[in-house]
Amino acid sequence: MALNFSTITQKKNVLFIIGATGTGKTKLSINIGIQIPSEIINSDKIQVYKGLDIVTNKVPESEQCSIPHHLLGIIDDPDYDFTVNEFCKKMVETLDAIVENGHLPIIVGGSNSYLQVLVDDPVYAFRSKYNCCFIWVDVALSTLFPYLDMRVNEMVKAGLVDEIRNSFEPGVDCTRGIRRAIGVPELQRYFEIENDEGIDEVHKEKILKEAITEMKENTCKLAENQLIKIDNMVNSLGWDMHKIDSTKVFEAVLKGEDYQHLYQEIVVKPSLEIVKRFLKEQLMKTHNAY
Repeated sequence: MALNFSTITQKKNVLFIIGATGTGKTKLSINIGIQIPSEIINSDKIQVYKGLDIVTNKVPESEQCSIPHHLLGIIDDPDYDFTVNEFCKKMVETLDAIVENGHLPIIVGGSNSYLQVLVDDPVYAFRSKYNCCFIWVDVALSTLFPYLDMRVNEMVKAGLVDEIRNSFEPGVDCTRGIRRAIGVPELQRYFEIENDEGIDEVHKEKILKEAITEMKENTCKLAENQLIKIDNMVNSLGWDMHKIDSTKVFEAVLKGEDYQHLYQEIVVKPSLEIVKRFLKEQLMKTHNAY
């Protein structure tokens, strides 16, 4: 019988899954949600916008395994400024609704600066209201970088260029809203010349290849910056994180080997043990309090 997490403790239990881009945070959240009654909250500030699903790597509904997902594609205006304060407000509202449903909220995403405000800013008094469990999915950069390169290639094959072309506007500001997503600014120059008959096709192809290369470079820079912030959370802010090293899984992916068993053994299984132990400890604390 499923535990009702809204009644077993006064403070509400929340699971965070963090990590650099491309490390499999969403996949892990779904694997946990299949086995523990949960609902998933997106904490990626770009995925809150509607559209550009390939560019922003939104999990397709077909892969959500009927687990409720929140704060995905909720903003229609591509130029809307989704502030950290709005993020925190919506996050808390969603958390409370999930707990009322008797489910465990799983917060998943890479916008670590927003998460830091949510958890540590005294305005929200988050830690006084919520018991937090942090799982950090990590992959060595020497392995993650070639994987991110491969992932961009797969995104291009899946229609990334066409997707961005359909939303292209000449001279648009790519520092606002969803257009900040890696891929949109990089391809802007290509789309500006794509239909110029005075420019030969060889040059256009060169500009396109340069844009895709820049996408790969900026994705790797993003991963590095995210790891710096996570490092700061652990070493300066004292966040108690459970680190799951998924490097061997990604090495197998890059080699084209079957990685599913390895993924279950070194990522899913220990993560589930961490979450179940966390929930059991909070339940025992509540019982002891009475």
